[in-house]
Amino acid sequence: MKHKKYFLILSIIFAIECLVLSISPYDRADWALENVLVVVSVILIAISYKKCPLSRVSYGFIFVFMSLHEIGSYCTYSNVPYDAFLTSYFNFSLNEYMGWTRNNFDRLIHLLYGLLLASPIRELYCRIAGMKGFWSYLAPLNLIMATSMLYELVEWGAAEIFGGDIGMAYLGTQGDIWDAHKDMALASLGALIAMAITLYINSRIQKDFGEEWQLSLKLKF
Repeated sequence: MKHKKYFLILSIIFAIECLVLSISPYDRADWALENVLVVVSVILIAISYKKCPLSRVSYGFIFVFMSLHEIGSYCTYSNVPYDAFLTSYFNFSLNEYMGWTRNNFDRLIHLLYGLLLASPIRELYCRIAGMKGFWSYLAPLNLIMATSMLYELVEWGAAEIFGGDIGMAYLGTQGDIWDAHKDMALASLGALIAMAITLYINSRIQKDFGEEWQLSLKLKF
């Protein structure tokens, strides 16, 4: 499948999903807040496509992450019925098996933020900033950690500004005072796993991997 066709198909599927899930979300105000960054992201991806198109793998990762985020925004993250779905169709309760007392769909999304988006970020670093070797793996991890922290600050600010049920729904802490810390930790863990896997694959298939790694750590005067 050609790159342009692949990108177009993913765009159409995502647009349809957004349209369907915008009809009757659980909490319209929270849905609107959750989709502000989605709109910004879609605009940036569309603008950058011609000048700096990413690989199909990267677009696939972005598509999966944003599609799952749309489900979370539609249901309100703390109400996504993943456990009811598993129980109904597979007679298996993930919450019961793991001993969870809260809805952990938001935790999954934070983990996937690092796991799925670290690779597209690395691709941008390599293509635009020309990063190689050690730094091409560390920089995406750092950016994921920094943006995850920034997002938690945005959540805090939005909760302070809007307050009430909207603010609490957007925060989605579900009574956990360490919610923000756990979210940042999971995003960081996801990015660390993604970069570790990428590092391993490249070490096996890239002929000049060792040389590039050494050069990236060499002092330049």
